[in-house]
Amino acid sequence: MGHALCVCSRGTVIIDNKRYLFIQKLGEGGFSYVDLVEGLHDGQFYALKRILCHEQQDREEAQREADMHRLFHHPNILRLVAYCLRERGTKHEAWLLLPFFKRGTLWDEIEQLKDKGNFLTEEQILQLLLSICRGLEAIHAKGYAHRDLKPTNILLGDEGQPVLMDLGSMSQACIHVEGSRQALTLQDWAAQRCTISYRAPELFSVQSHCVIDERTDVWSLGCVLYAMMFGEGPYDMVFQKGDSVALAVQNQLSIPQSPRHSSALRQLLTLMMTVDPQQRPHIPSLLSQLEALQPPAQSQHTTQI
Repeated sequence: MGHALCVCSRGTVIIDNKRYLFIQKLGEGGFSYVDLVEGLHDGQFYALKRILCHEQQDREEAQREADMHRLFHHPNILRLVAYCLRERGTKHEAWLLLPFFKRGTLWDEIEQLKDKGNFLTEEQILQLLLSICRGLEAIHAKGYAHRDLKPTNILLGDEGQPVLMDLGSMSQACIHVEGSRQALTLQDWAAQRCTISYRAPELFSVQSHCVIDERTDVWSLGCVLYAMMFGEGPYDMVFQKGDSVALAVQNQLSIPQSPRHSSALRQLLTLMMTVDPQQRPHIPSLLSQLEALQPPAQSQHTTQI
């Protein structure tokens, strides 16, 4: 499962027989920390994600996240450089060594533009959306769904290409729910693992006999598209005001009018935000429409913002 790891003096660690120097903390969540480290063998910067594992289930989930990364070799999905499990007394830390993206996330980009009174152009949005869809297409083709797609989980490369990250909530794409107990279990899981303002309507109140599929990601993608268009997610303010997101998502989204956006882009957003999951399009259908909307002079494989 793990590779040999030791914590050495002067703020260095060894993973996979390579030494990395601690530079600074990048962030932290409930049970995880992310540090910036430098590979002393190659001079490259990396993000070291450390997950605190209090019990066996935590270790299994961390291992599964690493396994999800290893499934993919795709330019729009974050690759895993190395993984190891470190013992700390009776507890463990799972370490995921990942590439470092100095530009940060799509949300960082949206916020920086908003601070200046600007927004992404439609051309930039379409290019970003195309690449995000390609990443999702690869995930769905393996029989999985991301289930926590949001602007803070999309990194931007040096040339602005989007890269999907945080694969810890990925799960089987197609789930056949047969009974109220299974429905409640899935609903509770979604409440813990799927960010509320980007969560698909069918995950708020899971029906006793239904099929949940990868189109939960299409709804979340619609929320990401809305954030790129308007500088905030469609349900961010609902959540911040303390109102019910679960109720808000049951109604068809009202899209603000803006001269910045074409009717084709608005229509695409409307399709993604279809409340009935069985009427919501799959990613290949969206890809076909997006490719038709791309400016002919632009390469479909690069995104510069």
